[in-house]
Amino acid sequence: MYNITLIPGDGIGPEVAEAAKSVIEATGVKIRWETVNAGIDVLAKEGILVPDKVFESLEKTRIALKGPITTPIGSGFKSINVMLRKKYDLFSNIRPIKAIPGIAVPFQNVDLVIFRENTEDLYIGVEKTIDEGTAEAIKRITREGSLRIIKAAFAYAHQNHKSKVTVVHKANIMKLTDGLFLQCAREVSKDYPHIQLQEVIVDNMCMQLVMNPSQFQVIVTTNLYGDILSDLCAGLVGGLGVVPGANLGKDMAVFEAVHGSAPDIAGKNIANPVAMILTGAMMLHYLGESDKSYSIYKAVETTILEGKFVTKDLDGSASTKDMTNAIIENISL
Repeated sequence: MYNITLIPGDGIGPEVAEAAKSVIEATGVKIRWETVNAGIDVLAKEGILVPDKVFESLEKTRIALKGPITTPIGSGFKSINVMLRKKYDLFSNIRPIKAIPGIAVPFQNVDLVIFRENTEDLYIGVEKTIDEGTAEAIKRITREGSLRIIKAAFAYAHQNHKSKVTVVHKANIMKLTDGLFLQCAREVSKDYPHIQLQEVIVDNMCMQLVMNPSQFQVIVTTNLYGDILSDLCAGLVGGLGVVPGANLGKDMAVFEAVHGSAPDIAGKNIANPVAMILTGAMMLHYLGESDKSYSIYKAVETTILEGKFVTKDLDGSASTKDMTNAIIENISL
């Protein structure tokens, strides 16, 4: 029995979180869900964006499945995602990008994983006004932060029999910050002589990805570049509605789909549940339930390839619940 925190979120969050929960339970894995919530709905009811019970649950279970959460626009509100990553040092953001048969995209053989450093770079949010016409932001890269995300990427490549890791940087211009990240990649690569280290400047990387994405296997990069490249790569395989994600630290993991809360379609039972369902599959793999995880991946592929029960964004007309039920029906236990 696994104890897992479930954070449904807001917008379409509760719908896709329930879909993922149902699919996970259909595999037979025994989970005791501890449901807590955060976001604008909680803010309206309780006057606080993230109640203490969310933190208490996370610190008890050390693992969470999280739906999308809206960040209110206005002073004083920070991204809940960024806050959780910083608070619990969830330094590794992992996003598998894989083409799913049945989705009409230009490239059918995309299969790569992005390792994005999650706690440093411009996302530390240190900014100041120099004068009325000038603002400044701090870009912070540390050796410790760089080494641990790069080591995670190489370890993944080694464990999954990948032959190449691509480090993405802009060290030709930012010689100290990106230069440090690049130097750390070169150091780590020496411990993995069987894995090729490829060095690509970020602007060239964007071009290469849209021309020939299948040349890449494992990508490791800094926070800002990783954020941009993750969405670019999602577009290669059908959009954010089919891409899972995870935030991992030393002893805590928060699994979340990378798409937004889409409040305009909330409650209409038309949201695509695939990203959240595949995020659940990632979580099962993390727990050591690899067979159950794979059964979900295959069920999603089968459902999409059949094309009968897929949501509007996948050129179908099925509801969220109909697609979820079809995936459950296609799970092979």
